[in-house]
This record gives sequence, C-alpha cells and structure tokens, in this order.
Amino acid sequence: MMKIYQPLRKSARIALLLSVAALGVAGITSGIAQVNAASVSKMTTISKSTAKDTDESQALQTLNSFYKPALKGQFPGGVSGLTVGVSTRKDVEKKIGEPDSPSKNANDFDVYTANMGHPGYAVSYKEKENKIHELRYFGTNVERQTNIGGITEKMLKQHWGKPDKTKSFKTGKQSQIKWSYNRGDYVLEFIFNDAAHLDHINLVKKAAK
Repeated sequence: MMKIYQPLRKSARIALLLSVAALGVAGITSGIAQVNAASVSKMTTISKSTAKDTDESQALQTLNSFYKPALKGQFPGGVSGLTVGVSTRKDVEKKIGEPDSPSKNANDFDVYTANMGHPGYAVSYKEKENKIHELRYFGTNVERQTNIGGITEKMLKQHWGKPDKTKSFKTGKQSQIKWSYNRGDYVLEFIFNDAAHLDHINLVKKAAK
C-alpha cells in the first residue's frame, strides 16, 4: 500500500502546482486586460475631451472673425468685400454667383445654400436702390460644430459681453431670440433657437435716429 500511496501524493502535488501556476497566469492575463481596458477608456475620454476643446476653439475663431468686418458693414470669408447699403445685386453675383433660390418678392432673400463645406448665405436688397439691405450667414453643414453650430449664448456673452439689445419672437412655430450688438453704423444680430443652438447671423445697417 505504501508503494501505491506515495506516487499518488506526488501526483497530487504536481497537479496542485500546475493548477496554481495556471491560476497565476490567468490572474496576470486578467490584470493586463483590465489595465488595457482602463487605458483605452481613459484615452477615449481624453480624445473626446480634446475633440470638444478643438471644436469650441474653432467655433470661437468663427465668432470673432465677424467682429471687425462688421464695422465696415461686411462679413468675413467668401462674401468679404460686399458691403451692406453699398454693394449691388450685380456686385454680389459677380462675387459669389447667382443664388440657388432667387427671391420671389421684393422683401425676400436670395438664398445661397451651404454645400461642399462652404457656408450658406442669404441676401436681401433695397427695392429701389437694388443695394444690399441685409446679409445672413447660415454656416456650414459639414463639421458644423466647428462653425456656427458651436457658438452658444454663453460663448457670445463671455467673449463679447452683454448684447446691446435682445428680442424674443417666433418664426412659424419656432421660438427664437435675437441678440444684437452695435458695430459702428451697423448691427450684428445673432438668432438663437435656444441657448446652445445658433440658427444664423444677420448684418444690417443701424436704424437712423
């Protein structure tokens, strides 16, 4: 019986050692997997945070690009050089072409739709003089958060201060609020659908007193 018992004890010890070793390897592998998962999660969070910061930074650049040109009655970008109250329909069409949706009535807008990363615009004209009465900027459809889609009431107030005037109104069923900033002889109007969603930007000549 002794001859049989001893080998069994030795086999049990070997099996036990192998089991412990296997558990150890499994534990290490599990630990590595958990560390890797945590690292991936952290990197994803950092990546999203960085992307958000980048979007906000570019949106702020878009906002500030309107500040100085407005003093001349102009918008930056593709319509740069066109001036409210001065430039004619012919000047506009020479600069950015014929509208995608021409106005049907005297007080309507010629609409230039956003496409291929280019922003959308709308232009209305004084009926008799045929000069620009109002410019509208609708921003881009592609990567909108880096453009007009990233401009909020909070951002505007933080960097430009309180508006000179605010007004609530409705466009169809959509409730909107207009924040107006005087820029010399002109007024920049920011039309928000809500505090975090800017619909478009207007530029008009300041009303005569």
